[in-house]
Amino acid sequence: MHKIDPDECQFCGACVSACSADAIIHPPGKNYYEITEDCLDCGSCEAECGFNAIITGATE
Repeated sequence: MHKIDPDECQFCGACVSACSADAIIHPPGKNYYEITEDCLDCGSCEAECGFNAIITGATE
């Protein structure tokens, strides 16, 4: 499972655009994104993130 580090996320939306599973959401009142359980672990969000905010193999 992938996870977004809220301290590194710049809220640019590149990961959202790259996600074919629509697994990246904007939590209300937050200035970062989160990856839901719908994540397919394809890595496209990680490849598009220019801020190294995607953590690979993260567990909840």
